Amino acid sequence: MGTLLLRNVPILGVYMFERSTGILLPIFSLPSKYGIGTLGKEAYKFIDFLRSAGQKYWQILPIGHTSYGDSPYSCFSVFAGNPYFIDLDVLFEEGFIEETDLKGIDFGSDDERIDYKKIFETRYGILKKAYLNKGMSCDLASFTCNNPWVSDYALFMSLKYKNNQLPWYKWDEMFIKRDINSLQKYKNDFYDEINFWIFLQYIFFEQYFKLKDYANSSGISIIGDIPIYVAEDSVEAWTEKKLLMLNEDNLPICVAGVPPDDFSDDGQLWGNPVYNWEYLKETGYMWWIDRIAFSFKLFDVVRIDHFRGFDEFWAVPYGSENAVNGSWMPAYGKQMFQTLKKSLGNLNIIAEDLGIITDSVIKLKNDSGYAGMKVLQFAFDGNNDNPYLPYNYEENDVAYTGTHDNDTLKGWFNKLTLKEKQYVLQKLNINMVNEKDDNNLVYELIKAIYKSKASLCIVPLQDFLCLGSEARVNIPSTLGNNWRWRLKNSMITDELAEKIKALKTERDVQNFN
Repeated sequence: MGTLLLRNVPILGVYMFERSTGILLPIFSLPSKYGIGTLGKEAYKFIDFLRSAGQKYWQILPIGHTSYGDSPYSCFSVFAGNPYFIDLDVLFEEGFIEETDLKGIDFGSDDERIDYKKIFETRYGILKKAYLNKGMSCDLASFTCNNPWVSDYALFMSLKYKNNQLPWYKWDEMFIKRDINSLQKYKNDFYDEINFWIFLQYIFFEQYFKLKDYANSSGISIIGDIPIYVAEDSVEAWTEKKLLMLNEDNLPICVAGVPPDDFSDDGQLWGNPVYNWEYLKETGYMWWIDRIAFSFKLFDVVRIDHFRGFDEFWAVPYGSENAVNGSWMPAYGKQMFQTLKKSLGNLNIIAEDLGIITDSVIKLKNDSGYAGMKVLQFAFDGNNDNPYLPYNYEENDVAYTGTHDNDTLKGWFNKLTLKEKQYVLQKLNINMVNEKDDNNLVYELIKAIYKSKASLCIVPLQDFLCLGSEARVNIPSTLGNNWRWRLKNSMITDELAEKIKALKTERDVQNFN
């Protein structure tokens, strides 16, 4: 177990996807009697479902330790796994907890929505029992030796709890500045509290890699997402301040986002501190090399969020109420990706090249050899040259009906005006005899990307289930009700698998020569 993150994972040559299909479903959305999806039996059952449905890929979004707002794109660490995903039944089977430890605990009563407050209040108490019962017999020393990032992560999390969850830049000055003597004394005084967080990562990765091995042996490759930025309150911001543009008070000089567009008059203010690209350059981009290398131990394919940020990034003055008054600043993505290639070889990367994309971003993606993304819901602006129209896709594109940030197909289509609906059907050459047959319509929309030249097509499971907006995962730039949708066991059926497989088989016989 101690060497699990040092497995020899080869990086392949220039990645051209075979003509194949996959499904997007976050781990947290899997069914579970404990309030949130985990790495347990339901994940294994879903892999069996993917195989029976003729799929080759499972996209799972980021799997990091989420911070405030429960977004997988804002985490306390770029390396640590989410403790919520640790399966409690497996802990019971392996003797870490007793059956009584799970009795009478309220994990949330809604089997279609995650109650993060209840998960937060219950999960860590159970995991602490697991540590006290058997955790100290695990080879945590070897795990720490082979995964050096975990020491700072565990120290960071322990300090957060000792400081009532306050962000690191509001701790005592000696901890903000990482005074060596103060930190050593804290490590001596709170050894078990720190070791608990190491134990959680030990267990998380033990369960995760068992699941990934099962997926790969079943012919399923894992697509994982990595956010481009780190969170302001993260172990990376605390330990590697030179990595980010911070002032002398350890606060961001400017933060990330995107400018106003047709979807938002105020733009999107993400709040993440932006990178100090001069420092990255001076250090040979080693931080990114380490991060990408680690990601390819976790995933077979990596999707990098907000690829444009490697060409130039929207920097908004810290403290701004919105993203209006930002400015574009240059990044050194070209040089960085060249360095990555020299260090790691050609990489199986999907570049999230959505939004307002310039010629220089397109060139950066093409020069790097990465696959781009095409999202069907963005195709209908009245322009025949719209790159998101299925007949404009290229072989090295990854086609999506929608992403985690989009409404479901059914929800999106139902919100269109009658004129807009007719335009969509006309552009896709869909002749609906009964336009009220929502489910059939959704499958016709899925077929539209399946019929394209794109080598890989990814469809959120909600679209195959023909679910409406109630099943949406995230609404960007909103807080409080995202990342909560859960799959019910009854939704996954042999009939659904056969239906999906039939679509995939139909796609397989197409010829674009």
